This record gives sequence, C-alpha cells and structure tokens, in this order.
Amino acid sequence: MNLFTLAQNLAPQQTLSELAGFFAKSQNPYVKKAFVHAFAKAYDIDLSEYERGNLDDYESFNDFFTRELKDGMRPLDDTADGIASPADGQISQIGTITNGQLLQAKGRDYDVGQLLADFELGKAFMDGSFATIYLAPTNYHRVHMPFDGTLIATRYVPGTLFSVNDITAKNVPDLFARNERLVCEFDTTFGRACVVLVGAMIVAGIESVATGAIKRTPYIQHRTHDIALKKGDELGRFYLGSTAIIVLPKTANNAWGDEFVHGKAVVMGQRIGRLTKS
Repeated sequence: MNLFTLAQNLAPQQTLSELAGFFAKSQNPYVKKAFVHAFAKAYDIDLSEYERGNLDDYESFNDFFTRELKDGMRPLDDTADGIASPADGQISQIGTITNGQLLQAKGRDYDVGQLLADFELGKAFMDGSFATIYLAPTNYHRVHMPFDGTLIATRYVPGTLFSVNDITAKNVPDLFARNERLVCEFDTTFGRACVVLVGAMIVAGIESVATGAIKRTPYIQHRTHDIALKKGDELGRFYLGSTAIIVLPKTANNAWGDEFVHGKAVVMGQRIGRLTKS
C-alpha cells in the first residue's frame, strides 16, 4: 500500500464528502463564486462547448460541475448494433468477464456479483463483457445511455469513498465493489445489462433520472422502475469526478473496438463496441 492509499484509509471519507456536498450545493453568491472560479482556474475549464459560457451563470458549484453541453457537441453513434461511450473520460479497463471476474488493474480482479450487490444477478454476466470509464474532474459529468433499454431497477449500495484513479485501482482490492455506487439494471433486446455509477473521494453525490439525487444511507436502497430510454438519453450525473461501468451479458456478442485500451480518451456518444442479439 502506498502513501496515497494509506492517507485515504486514514481520512474521514464520509465527512469530507458531506462537507464538499454542503458547499457544492450552496447558492450563496460568495461561496458559489469562490468555488466555481477557483475550480475553473485550477483546471483551465473551457466553456466553449457548454450551453452557458459565463462562470457567473451557474446557480451553484453543483450546477456548474454538471453543466449541460450545447446541442450537437457530442454526435451520437447511430448504428443499430453500436454501443456508445456513456461519458467523457478515459478507458480504465475494458474486456471480458472471465469466470465472473472483471479486471480492475494489472493483477487485480473483482467479482461482478459483488459489484452489482446481487450475486444471483451476477450469474447473468458470466463470460459477458465490461468497460470501465473514469471521469476526471475536468470532464463533462453527465452519464448517458450506451444502448437502448428499459430501466427496471436501481440499487444504491453504500460503501467506502476511495479515489478511483489509476494509483488507487492498483492498490485497493475490490475498489469498485467496495465504493458507494448506484447500480442501474436494464432489460434490452440482447438480455439483461447494467450501468454502474461508482462514487469516490469528495464526490458530493450521485443522481439518476429515475431516483433524483440519492440520499446516502447505511443500507441498500432497491427501487423498481419501468422507464424506456434510448441510446444517448441522460441516465444520471456525478457531483465531482468518478467512474461509470458498463456490464453486458454474453448474449450481447459484444466486441470492443481494438483501439479502446487502458488510458484511451473517449467522449460521450462515441462508438466503442458492437453488440448483436444472438
């Protein structure tokens, strides 16, 4: 374990995230301006792609962080069998679910049933495929549908709030299956599929179109839904950076594009794979 990971173990993760959430949602003009302007300067944020091009047009830091794109800024893959990136970010890991295990980092695997907080559901993804996409603080922070599907359930799973960058992924076992997350479960033409929104250190919250902003609880929140969503529709958003994981069944016959490897930058709507009903 390196010093960065040790520091995260010792840090009051929940308290820091709750404190960040308090300030991030504040509409006090002085608090809002201080946070928005400092963040934009630190990360050299370019608003030319976004609907609101003035830093002072945002009601809070959360409003700024989840800013909406201008129409047409992210062309959507329109092929019938294409799977689209759900977010702007970088490929963390991508590949096949082998013996129920997803690759977290070199030498580290974790269980799909543990990730989904449902080991019975996890059986549906044996020999399926997955893609883990890391959203950096500078990225567009709304998560969109990578395929057409009907949202049938969401499951909020409380957990730790480790950072989800490469360093932590290499050093913390079962990172994505330990951190706080929202599992979104879909019925599709190719079988059951999931998109998992994983929280992280200082992430002030997760929300989805079905649940609204998730209220943190020490217990699992399971909800059923019946919401039809098209590829490219907004699914949810993060308040500060995190990770989205696509989980597909073997029946999707999915093949990820050869160029999509660890560290590859992607944008929302970009075709990253091809899936067909068997």
